[in-house]
Amino acid sequence: MSGRHALPSRLGHFYREIAKFGVVGLAGVVVNLLAFNAIQRYWGLQTVRASVLATFISIVCNYVGFRFFTYRDRDGGSRARELALFFGFSLVGLVIENSVLYAATYGLGWDGRLQSNVFKFVGVGVATAFRFWSYRTWVFKVLDEVPDEEAATEPGPRPAWAPGADDGGGTASWFQPAAPPDEFTVADQHG
Repeated sequence: MSGRHALPSRLGHFYREIAKFGVVGLAGVVVNLLAFNAIQRYWGLQTVRASVLATFISIVCNYVGFRFFTYRDRDGGSRARELALFFGFSLVGLVIENSVLYAATYGLGWDGRLQSNVFKFVGVGVATAFRFWSYRTWVFKVLDEVPDEEAATEPGPRPAWAPGADDGGGTASWFQPAAPPDEFTVADQHG
């Protein structure tokens, strides 16, 4: 792929990745908020404890979505390593997310149902940036492949019948045909 087209292609791939991450993330936010409110209402847990449990439930749901939708084309080499990294970075996101809620609830005394949901949502937003970076950088790594620019310029073997193949008359590569022998002239073609 030419350098001129490489950047738009990479940006297009990045935007598709963001969109897929957003779809799974949005589903995770819905699960998170529904679980948060249900746990508070039916189990009577305190705000931050209910939030931590709801965040953990959404982490499990998100892993399934990220592994089999957003990053299904990424290296799945060691599932144990991937799971450990995913849950490790997710726990950091959990701390970020719930620190915002904790500060609002216990630091500012904003503990109403609407206030808790607003700060829960804000915490999810702050943690999402960290999660996106860490998941794409460390957990769901890009498969090792030769970038298009290198693949287009790297010489390789060619079949003997292919144009530009080395037939003993000179050196050949994919993009540069072999040099003709010195004694070959135009007159020899018509002769």
